[in-house]
Amino acid sequence: MSSVPDNLSPAERFALDAERRAFAKTELGAFAADLPFPLDPFQREACRALEAGHGVLVAAPTGAGKTVVGEFAVYLALRRGLKAFYTTPIKALSNQKYGELCDAYGADRVGLLTGDVTINGEAPVVVMTTEVLRNMLYAGSSTLGGLGYVVMDEVHYLADRFRGAVWEEVIIHLPKDVRVVSLSATVSNAEEFGAWLDTVRGETDIIVSEHRPVPLWQHVMVGRRLVDLFATRSSFEDLADAHDRTDEGPEEPQKPDAERLPRRSGDPRELTAVNPELAEIARRETQAEHRARFPHGGRGRRRDERPRGHAGGRQGGRSEGVQASVARASRPQMIQSLERQGLLPAIDFIFSRAGCDAAVQQCVDAGLDLTTPAERARIAEAVEAAAKDLPPSDLGVLGFWGWREGLLRGLAAHHAGLLPTFKEVVEKLFAAGLVKAVFATETLALGVNMPARSVLIEKLEKFNGEAHVDITAGEYTQLTGRAGRRGIDVEGHAVVQWRPGLDPAALAGLASRRTYPLNSSFRPTYNMSINLVAQFGRKRARDILESSFAQFQADRSVVGLARQVRDREESLAGYEKAMTCHLGDFTEYARLREELSAAESYASREAGRARRSMTVDSLARLQPGDVVELAQGRLSGTAVVLATDANAREPRPHVLTFDHNLRRIGFQDLDGPIEPIARIRIPKHFDPKRPKDRRDLAASMRHAVDRSHSGHSAGDHAGGGRGARRSRRDFAFAAGYEDTERRITELRHRLRTHPCHGCAEREDHARWAERWTKLRRETDRLVEQIKGRTNTIAKTFDRVCEVLESYGCLEQGDGDVRVTDRGQQLRRIYGDKDLLTALSLRAGAFDDVDEAELAALASILVYQAKRDEPGLPPKMPTVSLDVAVDVVLREWSQLEDVEEQHRLPRTAEPDFGLVWPLYKWARGRDLQNVLSGTELAAGDFVRWVKQVIDLLDQLADVPRIEPRVRRLCHAGIDSIKRGVVAYSGVAD
Repeated sequence: MSSVPDNLSPAERFALDAERRAFAKTELGAFAADLPFPLDPFQREACRALEAGHGVLVAAPTGAGKTVVGEFAVYLALRRGLKAFYTTPIKALSNQKYGELCDAYGADRVGLLTGDVTINGEAPVVVMTTEVLRNMLYAGSSTLGGLGYVVMDEVHYLADRFRGAVWEEVIIHLPKDVRVVSLSATVSNAEEFGAWLDTVRGETDIIVSEHRPVPLWQHVMVGRRLVDLFATRSSFEDLADAHDRTDEGPEEPQKPDAERLPRRSGDPRELTAVNPELAEIARRETQAEHRARFPHGGRGRRRDERPRGHAGGRQGGRSEGVQASVARASRPQMIQSLERQGLLPAIDFIFSRAGCDAAVQQCVDAGLDLTTPAERARIAEAVEAAAKDLPPSDLGVLGFWGWREGLLRGLAAHHAGLLPTFKEVVEKLFAAGLVKAVFATETLALGVNMPARSVLIEKLEKFNGEAHVDITAGEYTQLTGRAGRRGIDVEGHAVVQWRPGLDPAALAGLASRRTYPLNSSFRPTYNMSINLVAQFGRKRARDILESSFAQFQADRSVVGLARQVRDREESLAGYEKAMTCHLGDFTEYARLREELSAAESYASREAGRARRSMTVDSLARLQPGDVVELAQGRLSGTAVVLATDANAREPRPHVLTFDHNLRRIGFQDLDGPIEPIARIRIPKHFDPKRPKDRRDLAASMRHAVDRSHSGHSAGDHAGGGRGARRSRRDFAFAAGYEDTERRITELRHRLRTHPCHGCAEREDHARWAERWTKLRRETDRLVEQIKGRTNTIAKTFDRVCEVLESYGCLEQGDGDVRVTDRGQQLRRIYGDKDLLTALSLRAGAFDDVDEAELAALASILVYQAKRDEPGLPPKMPTVSLDVAVDVVLREWSQLEDVEEQHRLPRTAEPDFGLVWPLYKWARGRDLQNVLSGTELAAGDFVRWVKQVIDLLDQLADVPRIEPRVRRLCHAGIDSIKRGVVAYSGVAD
């Protein structure tokens, strides 16, 4: 606690001292006394709310200390004899939090449940992934007894489109007396999310903090030099000095100390204007690109204008950092630059696993070494401890030696393809300050506690599995939030590498937006729906789903739309009053006008279509030698057809005009259908390139036309000259639009005889009527939107239940539906292919396989390649497995048809990419042999095998399963839970 200020009066000192003594006697006071730092205001407010028995939503920037609130919830649970669950979205964060809580309260009081790892599961404090808690709730686990608090760390993860729905399931289904502690990154709609929590969980306090304890400076690495992203007074001075030096003469060569941090002034949180130096660099780069594309300056440059390559009168001149093009630093150079400026440890975010591994190798090859001999010794000790349980034969395929060499130099990669054991070592060594530079994918930013002094982002786009997309402001905030270690650094640094085309203004927009909206990704699944029906019945389950955050957001949007509808209805009433006519019903008159206008527009469009069709047909019928009369534009006059193209999509015959010119005519050159007025013979050896031939043929055409006009028509081809002069009305009737014309005539008559037609204010009334009609249409569209958003979750649930009924998982009972034996099996199967797995089990796909084949078969119900590569299934290792796979594929095909009929998202097609590797692994092959010929990284293989183990474990607990299949599931788990798979858990 801080000392008492000297300027207080005795009474004020006494009151303050009394307040502190009272605070020390509270549970929060006892908790705070053991902390190495004083509580921030938002932490104190949230903890007070918990102590008062409320739930809390804490939204604060990354690194602000939100987890202190979660730790206080754990402290309260232990003090009050209750249980506390600490949930996270990813296993890595669960493992990390487990270690921290063990250090704080002892391993005997803390447990860990992550699906594949179970440690002390009945402890009073249990760390777990959110999926595990969801499964416990549906299974009615006895572990839930005595639960008082659930901490939901990184709760903004519910926006994740693949796994976010689990968070909402947990929040909805937790017992009412459990207090929920929701810890979120700063989101722009925290109040909306908090209002939903208050609705479904009871009294929930919303605590939002925008304050970042460690200020964050934003930079751009231009070459090997850091330039502030936002303008400060010194940045304007630096730019002016640079231009002055340019005017005075060539600058001196840059010295190594030029890589110091730029001079700055002010608070980074208050800066918004883009640094003018970066704007100048972008401008010069754009000019250089323009010169490269147009080396002669392009058209329109003035004679007295100097080439744009000149600066200050000399070509190639430049100011410090202000140049036409920027040479990008290599990764070793970037790390060296950060090291010289004291900005290590650093995390370099590269949105590619291969890129992360390559970056470590590039730095090693460049001879980069960031550790001292003492640090190397500590790193070597940690690496050897991690490797002692790994089979020596697997070290090569695991990339152990390259990984070790990088670590000894203070360099490491961190991504999902890394062996879990390796990732844990990297995280521990980085937290201990032994690893100085980590090259990571964005998964590291999801909550793993690895803060650094600086964060480097190499580019502002990533591959999302389908396309390369720009990162969002929320993602940028999440990534850069790792910069600045509380209690260690006085400031953090976010660095973006300069690349061609980088827009400083757009980057500033990303960096200045600290918030992003939290939107639900919730939708009812088969497993969720059947568990809800089993516990609550269909009607109540439907009501429960309507309490989801997804429906809450939809309803809130409906509230806004309904408000717009009400406003428009008021305007419509005003318009109706303004168009009221004393002579009659002007609404009826306005409707007649609208109908007439629509009918005339329709007739015009249809006549146009008919005219075009008839014109194209008439052009297609022309033959060489036909003489035609053109009555439009520059081609008006007489012409003779020279040639036609029978294969053309639209006929465009070649013609010779009366004035000896060669042309091609199409329907756009004509005013309507065209008919020959005469016919002449084209000489066999006619050459259109010879002027004499053209003059002779034009003379023949003139004679034929004269004969036609004098009454000597050219036989059957004479059309009376009417072909090009038919009226629009003729076309309409010719095309069969007599009904439309009759309707128009009738409407015109009704309009003229309507009482309002003679009103002196008719046109004023009509203008109001037009506004009314337009607004009525807009209002009707809003009403349709409201209908589409109302009860959307419940409607989806209804369709899911219909599918479950069609497969016999649900059946009608006494006024409600009940879960059948088939449905009871589905209740214990979790995953994206839950129903397909249950159907395959029922169809006997698992009946005639051994344990290795069973493991391989289970993989097609779990594995999903990063990129969709549809194709035929590969040859299966055995005949039995081939038959089993056919059963699964048949069930999937039928399920896809049913889902299409019920307008539900399709279940993903089974993926065979893990079949052969898993079969070999179950048969005892070594890791080198298993991964040979595949694109699987060792870490990916281990992760997918653990998910297969999880599925087999679920199947073993399915009710009414064949005893043989149950035994096979356990045998299958034993066959694949070995080697690196068995050792990739939480370190003891």
